Amino acid sequence: MASTRRLAAIVVADVAGYSRLMGADEEGTHERLKAHLRQLIDPKIREHRGHIVKNTGDGMLAEFASVVDAVRCAIELQRGMIDREPEVTDDRRIRFRIGVNLGDVIAEGGDIFGDGVNVAVRLEALAEPGGICVSGTVRDQIHNKLPYPFEDRGEQSVKNIARPVRVYALRPEAVADLPASGTSIAAPRRLRSSIPAIAAAASAVLIIAVIAWWVWPATRSSPAPTAGGTAAMSIAQPAVASRLSVVVLPFANLSDDREQQYFADGITENLTTDLSRIVDSFVISANTAFTYRGKPVNAKQIGRELGVRYVLEGSVQWSGGQARVNVQLINAETDAHVWAERFDRGIDDLFALQSEITSHIAVALNLALIGAEVTRPTTNLDALDYILRGRAAMDKPPTRDNRAEVIGFFERALALDPHSVEAQSWLANALMDRVLSGMSDTAVADIARAEMLTEQALAASPGSMIAHMAKGQLLREQGRYADAIPEYEAALASNRNWVNGISHLGWCKLMTGSIEETIPAQEQAIRLSPHDPQLGLWYLRIGQVHLLQSRTDEAIIWLEKARGARPAVSFFRAWLAAAYALKGERERAGAELAEARRLVTDDRYSSIARFSRGYWGVPKIRALFEATYFAGLRKAGVPEE
Repeated sequence: MASTRRLAAIVVADVAGYSRLMGADEEGTHERLKAHLRQLIDPKIREHRGHIVKNTGDGMLAEFASVVDAVRCAIELQRGMIDREPEVTDDRRIRFRIGVNLGDVIAEGGDIFGDGVNVAVRLEALAEPGGICVSGTVRDQIHNKLPYPFEDRGEQSVKNIARPVRVYALRPEAVADLPASGTSIAAPRRLRSSIPAIAAAASAVLIIAVIAWWVWPATRSSPAPTAGGTAAMSIAQPAVASRLSVVVLPFANLSDDREQQYFADGITENLTTDLSRIVDSFVISANTAFTYRGKPVNAKQIGRELGVRYVLEGSVQWSGGQARVNVQLINAETDAHVWAERFDRGIDDLFALQSEITSHIAVALNLALIGAEVTRPTTNLDALDYILRGRAAMDKPPTRDNRAEVIGFFERALALDPHSVEAQSWLANALMDRVLSGMSDTAVADIARAEMLTEQALAASPGSMIAHMAKGQLLREQGRYADAIPEYEAALASNRNWVNGISHLGWCKLMTGSIEETIPAQEQAIRLSPHDPQLGLWYLRIGQVHLLQSRTDEAIIWLEKARGARPAVSFFRAWLAAAYALKGERERAGAELAEARRLVTDDRYSSIARFSRGYWGVPKIRALFEATYFAGLRKAGVPEE
């Protein structure tokens, strides 16, 4: 199919926070968006002699022959949206971001391509919800034709565009000050030609309005200037910021080498992506965050402008072959520091270094954000509050009382919202964790309940990573290690930094015969979350692999570390008893075995026959268990029958 080139004005519109809106009310959001397209957007585009090239699910791409028509249409669309959905609360209202560019495009098969379109897409991403961004080329063309107060945002470096783009923005407040959508923002041409007196009067009023706009700025609503002298962005936001809502500000490059800016920008973008995978999180896009580059950080102001509770900022500095990354999380409501850390890493593979640092920060922030949220005073605990409290309790060292508390929180969440996939999945995970840790007095009932909850969650949300994790735990407990592997992989596909998933996947690889993959997985989990409450389990698994491969001295080192981290888990002590016995330290082995028996309510350590009824993997792995672990338990004093 032949392609042609032409100059076109391109308008790109996209719904701000569409994923969040769909998550809150999928069917309602979809129906309301269709109504906006049918009742407002399509008619306005036709009225201004444009046509929609394509719809993009949560937005559209339109083309105009006239740049004046394109900008006027964009403004009337945004003004028209203000008067729609008056009954909908601010946090549920649909708001568009719009970008407008004038450029050369390639037309082929009813679609258009090229840098002209790409720049329009980037401009849309820079716009505020309810606002418009246009390129310098557009601004030059409409400057003497349309009297709208576009602000100069300077040159912006945008993704996949080689040259910086001059950006001008019309803020939502300026749009709101325009005539209501029932009034024509610019008089139709037929009216101007037939009634010149009215046109002249309208022009005079318009001129007066423009003069008033610039001469008496105090009479209109606008934010106070920032320290840099320019008005800060003000995005329409709900009165109460979402839980776990955060913006990752552009990491500062403190090095003399400006070429290293890409490394700092990469951390910002990757970290934004990784944080967005945290369950229940709301993360401002990197495109919006980059508009704050070089501006003084005022956490409270940024929090108000973007509607977030937390602001993450950081810096990168290079020296002598080392990269130092400083990062801190700030409470945007109180301006208090919640968490801070420094990373010093040698420069080897820059992309691997960037990935390691961002993953480490994302894992630590997951714990920090949840911990900060559950300490917030509240008298109105809802389902999500109980879920967050349950998750925070899971991050404490596990004991019987602690695991009962965790399950209690998730039970309350499920009682408040019986159809919550998150509540079902987290409760299933907690039940299986209690069983797998040997802390359940009702293991059969816990397993049955977890299986039912997992089936319900996956039926309602097949892509739920928490539900896939719960199913992996269930299958692992049943000894179906090969079946558990794809469940853990599905969870990690959604969140590559889920350290428990990394560790459990490594253990399942061992039980299916790939023993060499187990220690690297545990080391990766430890590296990503060195202060994790599950650290003892990862130590244990490293010790287990060493023992299975008859490296007894190394096994004891790791098994003792595991016992120190989680002294209340019976099978940690059983493995250490076996290792001590193989080493010839019978007295220490006996003491550990006695403590292991004390910590359980059943007779699992009464005989080798009783204990070996568990699931010990494929034949070659079971042979390793027999030659090391079971042999050590025999020497420690566990009878055969």
